[in-house]
Formats: sequence, C-alpha cells, structure tokens
Amino acid sequence: MIDELVQYLGNWRNRETVLELLAVHIRLALLPLLFGLLAALPLGWMAHRYRPARGVVLGAVNVLYTVPSLALFVILPGILGTRILDEINVVVALALYTTALLTRPVMDALDALPGHVLAAAVAMGYRPARRFFTVELPLAVPVLAAGVRVASVSNISLVSVGALIGVGGLGQLFTQGFQESYTAPIIVGIVLTLALALVFDVLLVLANRLLTPWQSRRPERARRGRAERRAGSRPAAAAPAGSQA
Repeated sequence: MIDELVQYLGNWRNRETVLELLAVHIRLALLPLLFGLLAALPLGWMAHRYRPARGVVLGAVNVLYTVPSLALFVILPGILGTRILDEINVVVALALYTTALLTRPVMDALDALPGHVLAAAVAMGYRPARRFFTVELPLAVPVLAAGVRVASVSNISLVSVGALIGVGGLGQLFTQGFQESYTAPIIVGIVLTLALALVFDVLLVLANRLLTPWQSRRPERARRGRAERRAGSRPAAAAPAGSQA
C-alpha cells in the first residue's frame, strides 16, 4: 500500500493532476457555500418575519433537499441550457442544497434574538433594513456559523458525487481508482477530502471568533465573576490576639 502511494505521488504528472483537482474541488465547494448563504438569508428572514410564509418556505427547502444529488446534476443541464460537463451544474445544484440547509438556521437564529435588544434598536430609530444588518445579523452569527460549518462539510462531500458525470474535483480520483483497480488515487482522494473539510471547518471557526469578539470575552468575564464571588464568600480572617474590637 505504501509502495503504491509512493509510486503514485512520485510521478510529477500525478502530483500535478491531484493539485488541479484539489483546486477544482475547493472552487466547487466554496462558490455554492457563498451563493447558498446569500440566498438563505432573505428566505430565513422571510420565514422569521412572516409567520404564514414559514410553513411554505420550510416545506419547499425540505423537499428540495430530498432530491438526490446525482439526479439534480443530470436534470440541471436541461433546465439551464448548459452542457452536462459544465461546472455551473454542480455549483447551482450545491447552492440549492446549501440554501436548503441554511434557511432554517437563519430563521432559528433570528427567532432566538433577545427581544429587549430589538426593542432598543427600534426605540433608537433603526429602520428594518438597518436593524437587520447592524443588529440582528451580527447577533445571529454564532447560530448561523454552526449551520455554515455543516453546509461546508456537506458541500465538500457532495462535490465528489459530480465525478460520476465527469465534474467532481477530487472525486475523479475515486472513479479513476475504481476503474483501474488502483487504490493509491482513492486513498489520496479520501485523505485530501478529509483534510479539506478540516481546513474549511477551522477557517469558519476562526471567522466566527473574529465576527463575534464578545463571545470570546464571555468565558473570561464568567471566570472572573466566579472568582470574585468565591473571594467574597470567604470568612474574614480572625483578629490577632490583643487587638481592640
């Protein structure tokens, strides 16, 4: 096994192919994540703001997510007028899945916002659009970030399915390995896919911390408060002998 990997990666053409497929995989996973997030924000806001629309929006995205990915890859060229090997088919399909995954987290994040904070924003004269982008959306980032992390891992895995129609980034290493009964490209594809998912997840965690600096200060304030309460609850030291009352 090790010898096969060394031999496979020892060929500069194989290394060049792997790097090209890795770049394609990153592009096909990142673009749908961005487009899906942009589409999920207004849908989640609509489901949060208008209660009658909630059932329709959530029902539609739930049905959308049940459509098999391979079937969607095959159907989209006929709808979009593209060729079956165009990357746009995978991007659109995964953007739809990302939208379906993130719409509910957006709604849940907005539903969980403190009412007194929103009331204070209204009292200060914030209009709905300004209140959403400057108050509601920043406060919703922690909950939304968890959904984005799930969507990123889902995208990275689903991109590989596109290899069955000839566009799949690292997934093409899987098809190559199965067709040639050669395990080296399969192992390389699996390891790089897992590593890519881990890198995406770490970057999203860091982005969440940068966008919500108040979250990182809460544990420190809590520890400081507990320390102060413990110090205040200690019994006063006994007065030295001979001291006056």
